[in-house]
Amino acid sequence: MGRWFAHPWWLLSILLVVALVAAYVFAMRRRKSRALRFANLDVLRSVTPTTRDRFRHVPFAVLSVGLLLLTIAMAGPLAERDVPRNRATVMLVVDVSNSMMATDVAPSRLEAAQAAGKRFADELTAGINLGLVSFAGTASTLVSPTPDHNATKNALGKLKLADKTATGEGIFAALDQIQTLNSALGGDSHAPPAHIVLLSDGKQTVPESPNADRGGFTAARKAKEENIPVSTISFGTLSGTVELEGPNGQMQRVPVPVDDDSLRQIANISGGAFYTASSLDELNKVYSTLREQIGTERQRGDNSRPWLIAGTLLVLAGTAGALFLNRRLP
Repeated sequence: MGRWFAHPWWLLSILLVVALVAAYVFAMRRRKSRALRFANLDVLRSVTPTTRDRFRHVPFAVLSVGLLLLTIAMAGPLAERDVPRNRATVMLVVDVSNSMMATDVAPSRLEAAQAAGKRFADELTAGINLGLVSFAGTASTLVSPTPDHNATKNALGKLKLADKTATGEGIFAALDQIQTLNSALGGDSHAPPAHIVLLSDGKQTVPESPNADRGGFTAARKAKEENIPVSTISFGTLSGTVELEGPNGQMQRVPVPVDDDSLRQIANISGGAFYTASSLDELNKVYSTLREQIGTERQRGDNSRPWLIAGTLLVLAGTAGALFLNRRLP
């Protein structure tokens, strides 16, 4: 019972409500018996309103249900609900490789990612530490995790494109920032829960294998060991292209299709979630889902208010009904 009620012993008060109902039934039967014993039945039927007699027990029934609900309210019923987290760490890891200049997502993959990231930072629970890492051929920590989300918003507006894609380096950099914060807070035992959100559009190119020492899959396994899930967002379409300078110095159009498989694998290895987005609206929806998951937690808390309100209203209704129908309290 302790799982469902904060003070389950108050439920014994239900016995008082049952006793009250029993006393009412006994009193009504005794009253009827005395009336039948001394009254002329024909005269009694002629003077007793049929409608009133039919509904005269309703007020007491309503009052009894109200008392029952109030008794449950006193027991402190519990319920699970989503409440904002007071403490957590989130690291945004954003791909800034040249493929992010593709315009298959208007106005471009990078600009859409910047806009959605700023909105995510704006709407994230205030008490959460938010940081930002960008990566191309190497990773750069632009904002260490801080409750000042404006720092991340400002840094998102200054992202610059570069060559290559080192996905693993981005994850490792985020893990380093989380560990640094945890150490400052007194170690892992005192650390808040952490989460990495990785947005990318393409396959890792540095190192060539994601299972290499600094590869994406290796970084995901490290995150799993540290109980830090990496949720990945595969951003873009299969038809994306960019114009790059070729060996002969001339510009050429190069296909940069989005790569779902590797990002899905990173999420699966680390215990995170995998999402796809091919437009700014879709990306905003993904961030909204992540914000709800990361920024809130399920907690069991007091749920007595609805029972208290319902019980009070029924007690008032029962009392009013008794005065209206029977011209007296039950």
